[in-house]
Amino acid sequence: MIKRSTIRRQSVDLQPAPRGSRIRRDPVAAAPARKKVQPYPSEREVWTVVIGVILFALAVSIIIVAVSDYTSK
Repeated sequence: MIKRSTIRRQSVDLQPAPRGSRIRRDPVAAAPARKKVQPYPSEREVWTVVIGVILFALAVSIIIVAVSDYTSK
């Protein structure tokens, strides 16, 4: 068996954990007022879509007529 060591250390007195920080801070600043976001008028969106569809249809029809004229000769 192993012989017990004769060197003894003194036990450490454990103290309670230190308290948390008690620093006083400035209060949180109030959030700035937000600007009200206004959506586009729905009438403007409708007209934009209508014009886009008409221009696309016109471009497709011009391409069809051009290809038809080129291939018929």
